Amino acid sequence: MKTSRRRVVLALGSTVLVPLMGADAFAQTPSRADRAFEALGRRWLDRSMRLSPVSATGAGDHRFDREIDDVSAAGRAAGLRFAHDTLRQLEAIDKSQLSRANQVDYAILGNSLRAGIWQTETWQTWAWNPLGYQGLAGGALYSLMAREFAPLSQRLESAIYRLERMPRLLAQTREALVPARVPVPHAATYAAQNPGLKSIVTGMIEPHKGELSASKQRRLERAIEAFNTAVDEHQAWITETLVPAAQADFRAGAETFDTQLGYTLLSNLSRAEIRNRAEAAVISVRQEMYQVSKQALAGRPGAPATPDNPTAEQQQAVIRAALDIAAAERPARDHLVEDATAATEEARRFVIEKDLITLPEGPVRVILMPEFQRGVAVAYCDSPGPLERHLETFYAISPIPDDWSEEQSTSFLREYNSRAILDIGVHEAMPGHYVQIFHSNRYPSTLRAVLGSGSFIEGWAVYAEEMMCEEGFRANDPLYRLSQLKVQLRTITNAIIDQAIHVDGMTQEEMMTFLTQTAFQEEREAAGKWRRAQLSVTQLSTYFVGFQEHLETRTAARERQGAAFNLKAYHDGVLAFGSPPGRFARQLLLDEPIQ
Repeated sequence: MKTSRRRVVLALGSTVLVPLMGADAFAQTPSRADRAFEALGRRWLDRSMRLSPVSATGAGDHRFDREIDDVSAAGRAAGLRFAHDTLRQLEAIDKSQLSRANQVDYAILGNSLRAGIWQTETWQTWAWNPLGYQGLAGGALYSLMAREFAPLSQRLESAIYRLERMPRLLAQTREALVPARVPVPHAATYAAQNPGLKSIVTGMIEPHKGELSASKQRRLERAIEAFNTAVDEHQAWITETLVPAAQADFRAGAETFDTQLGYTLLSNLSRAEIRNRAEAAVISVRQEMYQVSKQALAGRPGAPATPDNPTAEQQQAVIRAALDIAAAERPARDHLVEDATAATEEARRFVIEKDLITLPEGPVRVILMPEFQRGVAVAYCDSPGPLERHLETFYAISPIPDDWSEEQSTSFLREYNSRAILDIGVHEAMPGHYVQIFHSNRYPSTLRAVLGSGSFIEGWAVYAEEMMCEEGFRANDPLYRLSQLKVQLRTITNAIIDQAIHVDGMTQEEMMTFLTQTAFQEEREAAGKWRRAQLSVTQLSTYFVGFQEHLETRTAARERQGAAFNLKAYHDGVLAFGSPPGRFARQLLLDEPIQ
């Protein structure tokens, strides 16, 4: 699972923010500081979108659909100057005079600016992380064709312009990357993903060229030919130059990890505090898994002994035996989309029956993950940009690779068995990411819609899984609860391996043992997590930290409201502020001081 793909990212590495005012920004007459903040936000919105046309398309600003980002040194310098200038103007505003809503947005904006500047000047992700360029190149075309925000002919014309500009983008990418600074896993993933750019053209553009006039069709064909040549040339460079030269250590180290952790979470929790909480949670979740496994195994012939006070070996054997039963019920290799669609509908019906939260009117559409995005996560929710909220949301699932053996495929499907697919449908769609982003988009501040906190978003999706079980989803099926707890255990161990790998030097063998034994993951899942942990820094911590924040906020709200507490009202309330970091959502909901 992966965070909803909604952030808009500048080529230089910083996130584009769109700080428009929220409905609750001015309960009274706006102060001079509020007016200054709004003016700054509007200037920034326009300039940010001009600097990153691909991001603008994803956000729903279509003024620049025919342009493509400048990732040259000059383009990067322009973005960096803009970030520094904006930060200086922001710091000149007296934040104590801002409304509560704007105090939150001020903090979010400042955090993102500082993060982008640090990532560009100090961490220099532009020099060593090719996957950012891959997302940019693929997104330039995919964001035009995936959703019907304009007539097809208009979107095809924009695609022509971007196809014509793609050779320049790929050339600039080669100039920016320093092969010796690229880690091996990043280079290998890039080599596998780059050819997928062609699949966007063959699958989403070429079949519709009949929508264009004869002259524009000829221009499209010339653009595609030049694009294909450029992708092939780039692939040759990746294979012959980048991959052989890539030798950098993918591990971030303590200083870099801690800095990025602060920017990612905007939380008061330190790395050590996260580790201590996560290790305690591993113990408590495994204990609950044992109790649920006892229920699932009751009366089954050949089941292992289930004593009230098991040894570590007995606990392991009982949980494993019950998980093996769940793993035996799994989808067919080529039926993942159909099973995920049915699972999402089952979850939707339960949410409606229990009246747990206000739902969007339209359905989420389950799709196969685009080829250019594969190789990192198993699934993600792809919501429309905050400026065009009426369009479709996609729940993307990665297919099993064609070159996997039957043994590898079985390992994958044991992990993503029928019950696990149902739980992931809760996480990605109902009432997880899809529903949460729907609520987030209703908040008028485009800043929070674009700059959603990863820990708030992922934390909500994990919370949704737990809450559904609390409310009785599949209550008569202990194997479902066991499967859900196993997925929850995955989010906890994510936070542990995130820092253990990047700071403590955990090896692949150590991580595989930890995940397959302590967290009961199948070999394919654990192997995939090794790749993902290498490619990301601190994102794996967002699930557990956000989950903890959501649980703590609900507990505080329940204690404050007592008998008047209503779960649906709480859910609608905590999601009514967009997607700010968890501590700000709590402060806004409970009327606590903004800190």
